[in-house]
Amino acid sequence: MAEQPAFAKQLERLEEIVRRLESQDLDLDEALKLFEEGVERLRGMRERLSAAETTVKQVLADQAGTLRGDDVDR
Repeated sequence: MAEQPAFAKQLERLEEIVRRLESQDLDLDEALKLFEEGVERLRGMRERLSAAETTVKQVLADQAGTLRGDDVDR
């Protein structure tokens, strides 16, 4: 399995895609290609954030013995 780029690098690329899509000098094909790439990167970033959230909840549960909802809502 190939290693995923760092989250910060993914975010930088996503920001670059947004800037390019907001510019008015793209043709439709290029805009669609960038949009598809952005959606795919966003999907991957959401999965990584979800996994990180699960890890944090597990660590809090292990530390406290029980997990309280207000521990993760801050």
